[in-house]
Amino acid sequence: MRIVSANLNGIRSARDKGFFEWLVNSGADVCCVQEIKAQEADIGEELRGPTGYVSAFHAAEKRGYSGVGIYSRRAPDRIVSGLGIADIDAEGRYVQADFGKLSVVSLYLPSGSSSPERQLAKFSFMERFWPMLASLAASGRDIVLCGDWNIAHREIDLKNWKGNLKNSGFLPEERAWVSRVFDELGWVDVYRRLHPEVGEAAYTWWSNRGQAYAKNVGWRIDYQIATPALAARASVASVYKGQKFSDHAPLVIDYAGDLP
Repeated sequence: MRIVSANLNGIRSARDKGFFEWLVNSGADVCCVQEIKAQEADIGEELRGPTGYVSAFHAAEKRGYSGVGIYSRRAPDRIVSGLGIADIDAEGRYVQADFGKLSVVSLYLPSGSSSPERQLAKFSFMERFWPMLASLAASGRDIVLCGDWNIAHREIDLKNWKGNLKNSGFLPEERAWVSRVFDELGWVDVYRRLHPEVGEAAYTWWSNRGQAYAKNVGWRIDYQIATPALAARASVASVYKGQKFSDHAPLVIDYAGDLP
């Protein structure tokens, strides 16, 4: 079972750069996408159902902003859109697809880099999302949370860590919260489980400023975070950089077994 996570930075922009041709040929059973920047009425049939896939989305109320989606080889048994928290759900940050005992989530945590107000919104999201993380971890289901968490967890996860200690995405409070997700709730960072010491090859996002992508001055902020039993089934994990679809690169992980 192959699961992909990809921040598209605009679903129509990613389409124009060949993302969906790649997806159809990628062997992905499930693909979680973030930052679609489109409302459902704007998503035509070519984007809603690329060959071999069905889809579900949770769009933001604001046009051209945020939004998440899930593509899958078969129709899910159940879709959960949103967290039931009005201001968070208005930004389109959570959609969950259930397949038998497996749940796949496409998640997009807020960025706090644009202003102090957005950083406070990010901290508020983290605080209020915690009970959901705890509930999912205790559910007994196999669950993988795919997406852009907008947090680099450790020094190995970004190029210029010393220069970013006071910047959103690498703040001590953010990193400590991610550590608690693993240490207190038992979630597993699947890529890190398979590649504990990989640095630059693990980056999934690059600033558009300067020549960050060309020089691989990146961050690892896109994750697949799973319950322990599912994480133990992961065998191969990689970041796809053969084509550039957005300022993020797809994270591809293979798990033993088939899509239920």
